[in-house]
Amino acid sequence: MTDAEYVNIWMRPERPARGPRPAYSRAQITASAIRIADAEGLEAATMRRIAAEIGAGAMSLYRYVPSRDDLLELMADRLQGEIDVEGMPSGDWRADLARYADGLRAMWLRHPWIATVQRSLPSFGPNQLLVIERVMGALDAHVSIDDNLALMAILNGYVEGAAREEISWAEEVRSSGVSESEWMARSGPYVEQLLKSGEYPIFSKIVMEAHRFHLSRDDQFRHGLQRVLDCIAAALPQAAESPTSAHREGREEPDGARAGS
Repeated sequence: MTDAEYVNIWMRPERPARGPRPAYSRAQITASAIRIADAEGLEAATMRRIAAEIGAGAMSLYRYVPSRDDLLELMADRLQGEIDVEGMPSGDWRADLARYADGLRAMWLRHPWIATVQRSLPSFGPNQLLVIERVMGALDAHVSIDDNLALMAILNGYVEGAAREEISWAEEVRSSGVSESEWMARSGPYVEQLLKSGEYPIFSKIVMEAHRFHLSRDDQFRHGLQRVLDCIAAALPQAAESPTSAHREGREEPDGARAGS
């Protein structure tokens, strides 16, 4: 398909201006594709497989979704709609970004196949646009749009990196049959050898002093997320301090103190 022939899926009307009412909808096709991908993997979500699930002819679905790329765009945007951004921006940028990060991670973990379809070029579907407006809106009053984009890239990079690591670990455990704790036990003799060598002082500190690896996956994620939000806070003007940040650092005055001042 040439650039002249390409039409963004979001510019294509879902139903023709004339003629009979369509028997199916993009939403129905997309939901079916996601169910199949969740259960059997993304490669299983073919037009033929989707058609069989909804009781349609495979070729007929191309009238609704012209290509595989279009299907992936619809699926990815549908998952963006699972992220709760209701009420954002709330006025507390730190709370907003933390809630968004938790929601984005949870979406990735529910649908691990999304890791294979994330692309650098955005499609700007309706759910993605809503997320952009709501989440970037949390910082919009405090920084330029370029700084906003840069800070969001840092946040998204952290969340997606953490989610990919969790997904990778889960897949390795599934395929090998060896749990994370069993793997660590197997690695024990070699790690002990490295520690005794005295040649790797930073690695030794990681093994002997780091608390991170004794935390649950949820707590590891939130610990790292707070560090990312601290970095974002450092890039904002002091007047943009979040109420959540002040409370975390113990600087929020008690109600009684404010009332008596």
